[in-house]
Amino acid sequence: MIFYFSLNVTYHDFQQFYRGEVNKVEVHDRNGRTLWIHGRHFRRFLTRSGIVGQFKMEINAQGELVSLCKL
Repeated sequence: MIFYFSLNVTYHDFQQFYRGEVNKVEVHDRNGRTLWIHGRHFRRFLTRSGIVGQFKMEINAQGELVSLCKL
């Protein structure tokens, strides 16, 4: 299954993940579905501006992450 979504999280807000205050990021895909994605999957996209952009995520039939890429 493939999901498309936007994400706009400031660097400051993402620090909550590193401090252990939160571990999942809530996003809403283009079809309005709510997804909870573990923050570790977004680490490679973090910049001084935070995490900003359009993303494509693929999961398998068991709900496991297959791929996550920034478009």
